[in-house]
Amino acid sequence: MEFFEWLIDDHLYDYIGGYMFLALALALFTGLPVAFALGGISLIFGLLGIAIGVLDYAIFYQVINRIWGGDGASGAVQNPILVAIPCFVFMGTMLERSRVAADLLHILQIMLRRVPGGLALSITVMGTIMAATTGIIGASVVMMTLLALPTMLRRGYQHSLATGTIAASATLGILIPPSIMLVLMANLLAVSVGNLFIGAVLPGLVLSGLYFIYIMTRATINPSVAPPLPEDMIQVDPTNFRNVAVYFSVTAAIVIAVYILSQLGIDWVNWSLIGFLAIFTYSMMMGRKEGNTIFGGILKGFVPPIFLIIMVLGSIFAGWATPTEAAGIGAFGSMILAAFNRTLTKEVVREVCHRTGLTTAMIFFIFVGATAFSTVFRNVYGEDLIIELIEVLDLGAWPLLFLLMFSVFLMGFFFDFLEITLIILPVFAPVIQAFAPEFASHLGVEGLPFQQIQEQVIYWFAILVAVNLQTSFLTPPFGFALFYMKGVAPPEVKMQSIYRGIIPFVTLQVIGLGVVILFPQVTLWLPRLMLQ
Repeated sequence: MEFFEWLIDDHLYDYIGGYMFLALALALFTGLPVAFALGGISLIFGLLGIAIGVLDYAIFYQVINRIWGGDGASGAVQNPILVAIPCFVFMGTMLERSRVAADLLHILQIMLRRVPGGLALSITVMGTIMAATTGIIGASVVMMTLLALPTMLRRGYQHSLATGTIAASATLGILIPPSIMLVLMANLLAVSVGNLFIGAVLPGLVLSGLYFIYIMTRATINPSVAPPLPEDMIQVDPTNFRNVAVYFSVTAAIVIAVYILSQLGIDWVNWSLIGFLAIFTYSMMMGRKEGNTIFGGILKGFVPPIFLIIMVLGSIFAGWATPTEAAGIGAFGSMILAAFNRTLTKEVVREVCHRTGLTTAMIFFIFVGATAFSTVFRNVYGEDLIIELIEVLDLGAWPLLFLLMFSVFLMGFFFDFLEITLIILPVFAPVIQAFAPEFASHLGVEGLPFQQIQEQVIYWFAILVAVNLQTSFLTPPFGFALFYMKGVAPPEVKMQSIYRGIIPFVTLQVIGLGVVILFPQVTLWLPRLMLQ
C-alpha cells in the first residue's frame, strides 16, 4: 500500500510527463493511427493528471482554446498560414497529373544528353524542381520512381545508381521551399515562413550540387554505370533560330517596359506581375508553335514549372504576397499549366481535389492531436522534466545539439516528418533556445538582443532538423523512402540494389548536414540579405 502511495503521490506526480511521452512512443510502435494515438494519450493523461492533482478540468477547456480559439484568442487551426498547406498540396498534385513532370524529364534528357550521367542529372534537376511542389515524402518518391526508374533501366543505368539518384532527389522536397514541413515548422515555432523558406534555399542547392558532383564523377570514371543517351533516341526537329531571336526580343521588350514604368513611379509591383504573366503566356504559346524542337521543348517542359515556382517563391521573398496568398497563386497557376497541356479535365480536377482532401485531412487531424498532446504535456511539466534531465547530464550547448540531432535521426527511422515536426519540435525547440547565447558567436549574432539571437538559432535549428530528417528517411535499413521505392519499383530491382545505391547519397547528406552545422551562414546569410 505504501508503495502505491509513493508511486502516485511522489513518483507519478513528478514524472507523469515522462510516462506520457513513453506511452505515446509505445502507441505509435503498435501501429495505432497517429492522430488517434495523440488524442487518446492526451485524454488519458489529462484525466490521470486531474486524478493525482497535477491538473484540473480546465485543461480540457485550454486544449479546446488552443485548437479552436476562445476568450478573444485565436486557436492553432485559425492561423491563416495553414491554408497554404492544401494549396501547395493541390499545386503539386495538379502538376503531377498534368504531365508537367513527364515533359520536364523529357526536355532535361535532351538538354543534358552530352553530359556524363545526363539522365541521372536530369532526375536530380527534376527532383529539385518537382519534389518541392509535392509536399509529402511518400508521394514524391512514388511519383519519381514511376516516372523515372523505368526510363533509367531501359537506358542501361546500373540499378543501384538509378535507385539512389531517384530516392535522394525525391526527398529534397522536405527541404526545398515551398515545403509543407517548413510551413508547419514556422507555425509551431512562431517564426516567419518566408524567412524559413529563404533560409532553406541554399542548403537545398548545396545538397543538389553534391549529388551533381557525385553523379558526374561516377559516370566519368565508369561510363557503363550511366550510359550516354544515344543520339537516335532523341527525335527532334531542327530549331528555327529566327523564332528564338523573336522570342528573346519580345521577352526583353516586356522586361524593359516594366523597368521603365517602375522608374516613372508607376505601381511597379502590379506591372511586374503583369509582365511576368505576359512572358509566361507568350512562352507557352511560342512553345506550342515551335512543336517538336529543342527550343519548343524547353518552352513547354522546362519554362512553365520554373516560372510557376519563381512566381510562388518570388512573391514571398519580395514581400508581394504572404505564403498563403502565394500558395493560392501556385494552385491557380498549376491549373493554367494543365489547361495549356490540355489535361484540365473533370476527371483530373476531381482526382486532384480528392487526393488533396485526403492529404490535408490527414495533416489536419495529426495537427489537432499534436496540439492537444503538447498542451497537456506542457501542463504536466514535461518540458521542465526534459530541462532537468539535461541539467543532470550537465551537457554543454554543442553536445546537446548533437544529442538532439541524433535523436531526430533515430526517430526518422520510425516516424514520418509530420509526427516528428508536430510532436518533437515543440519539445526540443525551447531546450535549444535556452542555450542560444552559447551559439551566438558561431552564428555571428553575438551583438544582437537576446530575443533576436534566439530567433536566429531557431531558424538554424529548424533547417538542421529538415536536413537531418531527409538523411534519416534515406538511411538503410529503415529509411521510409527506400520502402516506398521498393513498393512501386519493377521486380528486377532488388532491395539490396536500393541499399547499395543510397549509401553514397547518405554520405553526401551527412556532408551537407556538416556544412550547415559548421557554416550556419549557409542558412542565415540569404534571409539577412533579403531583409536588407
